[in-house]
Amino acid sequence: MSTLTRRLLRAFGPAIPSGHLAEALRAALGAIAALAILGALVHFGGVDLRFGLYLIAPFGASSVLLFAVPNSPLAQPWSAVVGNGSAAVMGVLACLLVDDPTLRVALAVGAAIAAMILLRAVHPPAGAVAMTAALNPDQMAEQGLWFSVSPVMLGTALLVGLAMAYARLSGRRYPFRQFDAPNAFGTDDPVPAERLGLSEAELQDILDRYRQSLNLGVEDLARLIGAAELQAASHRSGAATAGEIMSRNLVTVGPDAPLSEVADLFRRHGFTSLPVVQEGDKFLGVIFQLHLIRRAHDDAFRLERGFGPAMARMLDPRRSTPVRAGEVMSVAMPRVTPDTPVAALLPMMAEGSCDAVPVLTRGRIVGIVTRTDLIAALARQSLRATD
Repeated sequence: MSTLTRRLLRAFGPAIPSGHLAEALRAALGAIAALAILGALVHFGGVDLRFGLYLIAPFGASSVLLFAVPNSPLAQPWSAVVGNGSAAVMGVLACLLVDDPTLRVALAVGAAIAAMILLRAVHPPAGAVAMTAALNPDQMAEQGLWFSVSPVMLGTALLVGLAMAYARLSGRRYPFRQFDAPNAFGTDDPVPAERLGLSEAELQDILDRYRQSLNLGVEDLARLIGAAELQAASHRSGAATAGEIMSRNLVTVGPDAPLSEVADLFRRHGFTSLPVVQEGDKFLGVIFQLHLIRRAHDDAFRLERGFGPAMARMLDPRRSTPVRAGEVMSVAMPRVTPDTPVAALLPMMAEGSCDAVPVLTRGRIVGIVTRTDLIAALARQSLRATD
């Protein structure tokens, strides 16, 4: 097979990386739920099809963006609602001004594209909205510009609202985080991986210069540049592995250990994290000091008492039903093997949400890499590089 043939075949192949089954199911279930709710509102509302909310095919296309690629600038609320609405206006005007059906459809879609670009509201399904209007001149003559309000903008706004709720429930972010939005800790500093020394205007200029402003937001670009810098730095971190730098002499607790015992171990050893294991060192999760603080805060709010009394009650060893380590430990966290390169640990700990990474062999914990371990390893590598 010639080089040219291989390039052509590659050009017609998939342009996006393979997706995970869990992500596919998450997006599909979101679209199913949103369209089912929207359909139920139409069905049980006894809607007048002339002037009320009803389902149109472009809502399905909008659902693909809202639930499958919610980080795309094309899927953001302004793009979706204003893009679909302006396209509907163009479609209705085409019906009122042009009799020839072929020319009417072409002009409607072209005018919709121009309007979306000028309004900074590009949303690909809006092309189908304009075509839908242009293909139904009789209905548009009856509804007029009200078609752009309902069903188009109203239905799109409902889909956007449902997408926002579903993103929060499924642990995603929609709309995407703005460049100057507070971080996960509630402060205005960018997360460490995104402290690039570049302003929002400079990042936007890069997107405009390479004509990528429709594909990426400023926040996404900062995140990608930060990830690339971390990856490049990992190439200079040497060939060390997690097994070489991990802490091996572990202090662990069982899932039934009361939090009073956990707190005593934190105080005695000065740790910030403790692995939770079953018999035979089978790894279950990690409990961090922060978990104790959060649990006490939740109890204080639930019991309507101060934080201090709530913490004291939680750690009281005389309680008849003490809170156990297994109830507050974290299980959704990265984990590695002894052969994992130190380079792979950098992005895991860069954002501050992970203080320690357990090192496992066949499900059993053999060590843990803390931030202190990682910093010490990088410092040694830096000293070797200067020799």
